[in-house]
Amino acid sequence: MSLAALAANRPGDPAFVVAETGEALSFLDLNDASARLARVLRRDLSLGDRVAILLDNAPSYSIATWACRRAGLRLVPVNWHLTFEEAAYIVDNSDALALITTPRLAEIASGIAAANTRLRLRISDAAAFDAFQSMTALCAGEQAAPLPDETEGVLMFYSSGTTGFPKGILRPLPEAPFGTPTKLEIMMAGRYGFDADTHFYAPAPLYHAAPLAWTMGAQMLGGAAYIPKRFDAEQTLAHIQKYRITHAKFVPTHFVRLLRLPQSVRGNYDLSSLRVVIHSAAPCPPDVKEEIIAWFGPIVHEYYSMSEAGGFTAIDSNEWLAHRGSVGRSLRGKVHILDDDGRELAPGEVGHIHFENAERFDYHKAPEKTEAFFNAAGWSRPGDMGWLDGDDFLYLADRASHMIISGGVNIYPQEVEAALAAHGAVFDAAVIGVPDAEYGEAVKAVVQLQDPADAGPAMEDALIAHCRARLAGFKCPRSVDFVEALPRLPTGKLLKRELRQRYWPDAKKLI
Repeated sequence: MSLAALAANRPGDPAFVVAETGEALSFLDLNDASARLARVLRRDLSLGDRVAILLDNAPSYSIATWACRRAGLRLVPVNWHLTFEEAAYIVDNSDALALITTPRLAEIASGIAAANTRLRLRISDAAAFDAFQSMTALCAGEQAAPLPDETEGVLMFYSSGTTGFPKGILRPLPEAPFGTPTKLEIMMAGRYGFDADTHFYAPAPLYHAAPLAWTMGAQMLGGAAYIPKRFDAEQTLAHIQKYRITHAKFVPTHFVRLLRLPQSVRGNYDLSSLRVVIHSAAPCPPDVKEEIIAWFGPIVHEYYSMSEAGGFTAIDSNEWLAHRGSVGRSLRGKVHILDDDGRELAPGEVGHIHFENAERFDYHKAPEKTEAFFNAAGWSRPGDMGWLDGDDFLYLADRASHMIISGGVNIYPQEVEAALAAHGAVFDAAVIGVPDAEYGEAVKAVVQLQDPADAGPAMEDALIAHCRARLAGFKCPRSVDFVEALPRLPTGKLLKRELRQRYWPDAKKLI
């Protein structure tokens, strides 16, 4: 449904609610504010240009995203937990011409603006600061009427690869009138029952692909999005009860923390409004999922996909109970499991996951990586390992890239290894994900020191602190093991699979 139609028909209904405070942005206010901001953006930008968004979870996030969407622009979400260098790289690499931020992130935003001469617009969602102009002041003289050429924009997420350098996922503009639903939004309505009565809850940062796309989808379909500033287990239950949440989206780490609440606390809250609970982003331990289904009922849905939209599988509670550990069957194209030579494998055999009918895209400024994502038949190869059972249900076994998924967040070992290598005491280092009951995986550094006598708790603390001074906190090792030597071939290639097997002795336990 058009945002303008929602504003006309249900002007006072909430589109975005800050869960902790109840502060609400109505459909009328969202429509008018985003229309005015769209006009401001298009004064300096053209269709398809990039706008970087460096905001925390706040109503202004919805205003900025809907302004870009209705102005035919590409929206580039930037993770505000990144270091200055990491965030500045994304803004620069994306060729962003505008940056929308908040005084709460003034230090990093000002640094990015000072380093980037390409930026034409620097906008603050509140008071002006440094080179950033107030959104309110900029929009004050603009009409809330739609642009004459109002057309759908598109999201441009960044997804890192085995090199650790983020890659922009560049999609063609939809070339569709504003208000045209995306494929995801059509699926949200058809498979998961999102509608005008939906109260959607997503306790994750909106700079991530899924929380942002699903929040916008809930609003597009006329529902209200209830977004907390941060996740808190008991507060999540309180919010579900208070706002009569019907649809919620989690990652497995959220489930773990919810299940750790005492039964006496869980019993204090009425969760009967829930109709659909969705989870994704990381493998969910089967025991955790069984407990969640037992608690919430058979309303738990899981899907497996990626920011590149190279494939999509889905599974509901009853299917999962019959195919324990599976991430479901494909909704968009047949799944193939191929060996290293491209030969099709039989059910039960682990190999590289491929999807037919994958959506095409380009990795921005990285054509060789784009080509590597698709095989000669045009099938996508997300880089994950897995197998199919006899009913075509997919199971994940490993990640070919050795990417770590901790609490639903992707972490790429190479940049952590590079940081460790810069420490004078380190001779060699490897970083892997190891089993973690709360996060699914935790970052583990395995280090060979220049002087083995230096190994111990003090050195472990020093190496973690060294990483924290160079990288975002969530990327840094939570623990360090010291070894005499890392397993390498004479060529110098690190046998990371062998190293991982010390911590993951059975690949199928990854599920």
